[in-house]
Amino acid sequence: MTNKTFADLGVAEPLTRALSDQNYTHPTPIQAQAIPALLEGRDLLGLAQTGTGKTAAFTLPILQHLSENFEKRQPKQARALILAPTRELVVQIAKSVETYGRNLKLRHTAIFGGVNQFRQVRAMSGGVDVLVATPGRLLDLMNQKHVDLRRTSVLVLDEADRMLDMGFVRDVQKIVATLPKQRQSLLFSATMPKTIEHLAAEILNDPVRVEVTPEVVTVDKIDQRVMHVDGKKKRELLAKLLDDADLSRVIVFTRTKHCANRVSEQLDKSGVVAEAIHGNKSQGARQRALDNFRNGKARVLVATDIAARGIDVADITHVINYELPNEPESYVHRIGRTARAGRSGIALSFCDNAERSHLRSIERLTKRPLTVVDTTEWLGEQIVVPAGEPRAPRGPGHGGPRKAGGGNRNQPGKPRRFGKPKGGEEARGGNPNAGRKPDGQKQGQRKQDSAKQSRRFSAGA
Repeated sequence: MTNKTFADLGVAEPLTRALSDQNYTHPTPIQAQAIPALLEGRDLLGLAQTGTGKTAAFTLPILQHLSENFEKRQPKQARALILAPTRELVVQIAKSVETYGRNLKLRHTAIFGGVNQFRQVRAMSGGVDVLVATPGRLLDLMNQKHVDLRRTSVLVLDEADRMLDMGFVRDVQKIVATLPKQRQSLLFSATMPKTIEHLAAEILNDPVRVEVTPEVVTVDKIDQRVMHVDGKKKRELLAKLLDDADLSRVIVFTRTKHCANRVSEQLDKSGVVAEAIHGNKSQGARQRALDNFRNGKARVLVATDIAARGIDVADITHVINYELPNEPESYVHRIGRTARAGRSGIALSFCDNAERSHLRSIERLTKRPLTVVDTTEWLGEQIVVPAGEPRAPRGPGHGGPRKAGGGNRNQPGKPRRFGKPKGGEEARGGNPNAGRKPDGQKQGQRKQDSAKQSRRFSAGA
């Protein structure tokens, strides 16, 4: 937060009153930088991740601009357009528009796929001030002549890199081509690859650049760990980890929709209430899954990367990467679902032999090695990284490949322990290995260790 108030930035009284009702008193860094420039009518290129307050950064100036320059709404037209990649993010932005604009006489609506278009067509029939939409459904309604953007004066592309990843670039370009050339344009992205730079050059005019975080950053309060495990034993490992009640609200990420369904079904059969969310689910099913996860009816949400951004669920204690993402940037957004609003959290990543290259890419990107966790406690065996394989990102300060023996953190027989949670909290009893018979003389030591490790994954550890 900053020392300035929203009024200091030039935000009008009806908006500051709505913010005060939500206990928002001081702007975040991106809001402090973006709002004055946007109130001046400048185009903007914002580099910011979710959780930085960027939604309010562009929503507040848009609402103020529309209210101060009121025009009669025209049928099928929208004065401002906000494009977002997923249905969930569209709904979230639309709720913010409603919350911040509660004291203004402005009309908004949301357009997205997966539901019948009747209500969306009806909402657009009289025109709106703010339209929040996914590119695919919006383009569909435009082709049907239900939406007309020829008088739209403000354009926002939110999560632009994600839109490109999901294949929306052509839809976005077709939509932008129908807008007036004289308009205010904003583009927000968590990362800035060359494709985004090219898109920004196409749609922005002499933009102000606002960058509140480095291009790649991981939250310092997230404890990031990796567990080397054979792919066939991932389900067993996940089930055993969830025996620990400290994993109270967990998102499990998979790469594919099929795997998300399979993992969710397996957890349900084992007695863990889980919901799956991915692109093949209907909008109603996805919303029900999120609601059940938010209100605690479901302990685990199994998701593809569709939930990596734009989903803000409070008090997520753990993120588990059941499958490592192909793109290392996706890892950053996945783990960002925990440790929000100043809290701490834990991110666990399962890594089999086929995923070692993904792990190295993640560590190069984040510029930090993930802490290796011994899986012996749960599976009775430890997968060891081959001695000649580099386990830390290469570059200044990181050295070369790790070698077996000595200080090798992957050395067999020296499992990494977690210790007690912060604050002196005592570990509780309970043996997660009940029913298993460790070999020979290790049995007595294992029993002693199990009590010490029963809270090894508490968020404060």
